[in-house]
Amino acid sequence: MELRESIVRALRCRECGKEYPVAPDHVCEFCFGPLEVVYDYDRLVGRLTRELIESRPRSMWRYRELLPIDGAPSVGAQNGFTPLVRARNLERVLGVSELYIKNDSVCYPTLSFKDRVVSVALSKAVEFGFTTVACASTGNLAGSVAANAAAAGLRSYVFIPHDLEQGKVLGAGIFGTRIVGIDGAYDDVNRLCSEVAGKYGWAFVNVNVRPFYAEGSKSLGYEMMEQLGWRAPKQVVVPMASGSLCTKIDKSIKEFVKLGLVEDVGTRIFGAQATGCSPISRAVREGSDLIHPVKADTIAKSLAIGNPADGYYASRVIRDSGGWAEDVSDEEVVAAIKLLAETEGIFTETAGGVTLGVARKLIEQGRIDRDESIVVCITGNGLKTQEAVVEAIAPPRIIEASLRAFDRLAEADGVRPAG
Repeated sequence: MELRESIVRALRCRECGKEYPVAPDHVCEFCFGPLEVVYDYDRLVGRLTRELIESRPRSMWRYRELLPIDGAPSVGAQNGFTPLVRARNLERVLGVSELYIKNDSVCYPTLSFKDRVVSVALSKAVEFGFTTVACASTGNLAGSVAANAAAAGLRSYVFIPHDLEQGKVLGAGIFGTRIVGIDGAYDDVNRLCSEVAGKYGWAFVNVNVRPFYAEGSKSLGYEMMEQLGWRAPKQVVVPMASGSLCTKIDKSIKEFVKLGLVEDVGTRIFGAQATGCSPISRAVREGSDLIHPVKADTIAKSLAIGNPADGYYASRVIRDSGGWAEDVSDEEVVAAIKLLAETEGIFTETAGGVTLGVARKLIEQGRIDRDESIVVCITGNGLKTQEAVVEAIAPPRIIEASLRAFDRLAEADGVRPAG
């Protein structure tokens, strides 16, 4: 039997536990801790079943009871349910027995997992009565806010560092959004957006609507478990910018276990960062609860958050799950992008190169078990960050439009004509 009303109970401070009414708010007024959505799960036990979920359209909203909106989604109703690919060629190269790619590089409509979080944030913003939406972004979020806002008839502003990849700037501007480039790094952009949100009263998806926005990430975890045949993986490798995705995948697994939809197999969470911006992986490796902000310097710009908002919580989830975190150089990022493309036909952006590069490193270190199931989360499309790999790809060989010219090229390649 379907439950029509929302099971969201309140917002709760992740530090002191104080609860607040459901509203566009994100910080505890007592201790300044971040707020998180809390649910009354008891109302779903025995009512949200595998059969009910499977009967619904293939989108992220087939798990709608566990997402924080009150009615039907008003934004992004078709988003989500991306492929989970069994990566057999990659398994052979890496020497592992069971490896999957959760491929959000083809997420609708803007080819990144941000379409999940934006769908929830804008749907909630509409419920709250906002007509202007905005974000601070390292690229993918800007494009997703711009596209989903355009489709929903909302006015949008996106704030970005001035030096983003052109593919991501173009990928936001085409939707008619107002792009504001900031002469500074992402952390400067984010600081300004907190001030703008308070003064102009807009819905900033990753500022005052952040508790709802972040919940959208859980849909990636739900899909992963359903697509594995209603089981949780033993190991998941997740890219980290703010660190939020790590915490939400962990939360999605715990929710499905709590509701009896999957068995608890003790899933371990592994975090991935680029060496040029690795405050969370460094904290995990050092066994520290302190996240030391850094100045980002990496080609993986979508992960270049030097002072990650959820860094502490991500490091705690990783440690508590028995996982680990690592980082890789820009050269290793490019090598991993090529490896994924050449083995599985998936062109990922730099963040995906970070994730696969770290997965490979952790397998070689023995921290990821070769004989247990592994899911690698690919969160964005390579067409957006072509600058990163253009030097790594051999240019086309130009020949005359004659068979004789091709014969010479084929002979040089060691290829002989048929017969």
